[in-house]
Amino acid sequence: MQGLLMIVVMIAIFYFLLIRPQQKRTKTRNSMLRALKKGDKITTIGGLHGTIAELTDDVVVLKVNDVTKLTFDRSAINNVVEASQAKSEPAEVKAES
Repeated sequence: MQGLLMIVVMIAIFYFLLIRPQQKRTKTRNSMLRALKKGDKITTIGGLHGTIAELTDDVVVLKVNDVTKLTFDRSAINNVVEASQAKSEPAEVKAES
């Protein structure tokens, strides 16, 4: 009976220390990839920095400089450095008193 209890405890520890955190990281990465939009500044897994010029379900075209555009799989995106601001949002104006 004690042997069975120890196995159950070890499985629970394994789940909460290894499996669950990995599932959380995967979920946040997938939501980040779904939220990508044109104009976002991103970094690829290889360390390339660029701005999203075009976006499809599987492919992202990055504008690296004024003339260079590179095509990557969406899964090659590592993180969003700076999200683009919607153009419809009014700019904040500070009133001086």
